[in-house]
Amino acid sequence: MKIIKLDAIDSTNSFLKEMAQKTPLQNYTVVTASVQKKGKGQMGAGWVSEPHKNLLCSVFVAFDTLLVKDQVFLNYAVSIAVYNVLKEYELPKLQIKWPNDIMSDAKKISGILIENIIQSRYVRSTVIGIGINVNQVKFPQNLPNATSIKKSIHQEIDIDILLQKIVIALESTLKLVTASNKQILESRYIELLYKKNTPTMFRDDEDVLFMGMVIGVSSVGKLQVQLEDDSVREFGIKEVSFA
Repeated sequence: MKIIKLDAIDSTNSFLKEMAQKTPLQNYTVVTASVQKKGKGQMGAGWVSEPHKNLLCSVFVAFDTLLVKDQVFLNYAVSIAVYNVLKEYELPKLQIKWPNDIMSDAKKISGILIENIIQSRYVRSTVIGIGINVNQVKFPQNLPNATSIKKSIHQEIDIDILLQKIVIALESTLKLVTASNKQILESRYIELLYKKNTPTMFRDDEDVLFMGMVIGVSSVGKLQVQLEDDSVREFGIKEVSFA
């Protein structure tokens, strides 16, 4: 593991992706930043973080035999790795909100952005961006559903130690992505899904509200929602949200 620590950067994911294009990188090369000016979330969304308070990192991982059709298992593995580490801090009601936010007591404590480099039928490498709210206790009014480790357990956390734990967990779970028994990742991920089997109000991409129940994830990573008439609809990222 090679760790590159930066004081301030636009985006650790963008920085690491540019590095990977210019020079061969050691597996599990990590870039961290105390300040991220243009943090990235899913589908171009931003990631807001108080300077020097949270873990902002990106991890480079290369693969030899990961097929594009199996890249959903990469999402499962990363989500589970972050979940497992946060579980060590005894945070309340930890769950994975599809596709890869980590929730504690129904509030967001971590976000993940996975950007794959694909060649033909294979995922050749990936840059995994992870943001974890660690020691920040005050959040902007437009983020009422955000929380942090410190806010939950009232203890200051060593961010460097947390980073070490995250990378070790990634190394462990990502080994399963190309293993013959990778389906255990899917089973565990679905077991941890936020709002699973719970009647919930959703909003689709046309701003229509409807009732449904999360029942699983499709083979290509779409959220499966059972509707009131017992039919099942599948949604991609940004096609549905919890209302």
